[in-house]
Amino acid sequence: MCKYTKPNIKEITDFNSPELDVYARLTEAQLLNREHPENGIFIAESPKVVERALNAGCRPISMLCEKKHIETQAASIIERCGDIPVYTAEFDVLTQLTGFMLTRGILCAMHRPEIKSVEEITENAKRIAVLENIMNPTNVGAIFRNAAALNIDGVILCNSCSNPLYRRAIRVSMGTVFQIPWTVVENDGENIVNILHSLNFKTASMALRDDSVSIKNPCLSEENRLAIILGSEGDGLRSETIEKSDYVIKIPMCNNVDSLNVAAASAVAFWELGNK
Repeated sequence: MCKYTKPNIKEITDFNSPELDVYARLTEAQLLNREHPENGIFIAESPKVVERALNAGCRPISMLCEKKHIETQAASIIERCGDIPVYTAEFDVLTQLTGFMLTRGILCAMHRPEIKSVEEITENAKRIAVLENIMNPTNVGAIFRNAAALNIDGVILCNSCSNPLYRRAIRVSMGTVFQIPWTVVENDGENIVNILHSLNFKTASMALRDDSVSIKNPCLSEENRLAIILGSEGDGLRSETIEKSDYVIKIPMCNNVDSLNVAAASAVAFWELGNK
């Protein structure tokens, strides 16, 4: 059960309260709700991330907040969220409930926003990133943070990628998943390349091949619209994706190092090729 301390603030007294399932017992797959995506939920963590989600128009459902933050750093967020229920307890209680230490003591459950179309993402874009088969949510979150910092206008993900609204991806991105326009396509990389070509984008696949050119190649920076395609660390990009691309590019390496982590590689590529 929950004890009321203020009209919409409920102190946790029963860990099994069904209202807390979203924070403690539902998996990421259950939150995503692939069969009924219109009912999907995501969890935003920390005041900064929650604020960025609210600024992007995401609709809150409920909040889980460490008691000491109710009147301090969570106060303005609670006010913005209207009359949604705010569940609260001491830090140790929340850690027991969620199974991990909360970042600055705030979690907020929100409705997943409607997925945009590729056309909407690319309408005014000069530089976009395309992610193929990147299944680690930490890498996805880091790539979004790099994209926001380094002038990438949008991100397109294959449906085989980890979802950007998984809790870890949101946390690693520092909420930039709410600032960078993105979409998910139900196709493989080869078809994405075809779509991008139809939208007047040149495509550059990052791959270690004999015919790869350096990201410093001046032809790349001269392209008006360019899509930078990144693949998984293990298998890299599909051969079909590479063959369809206009460029195959790589980061020059030293000391016999053959490659970087995909998130690190994205930062280097975005710095060199971003929308300047």
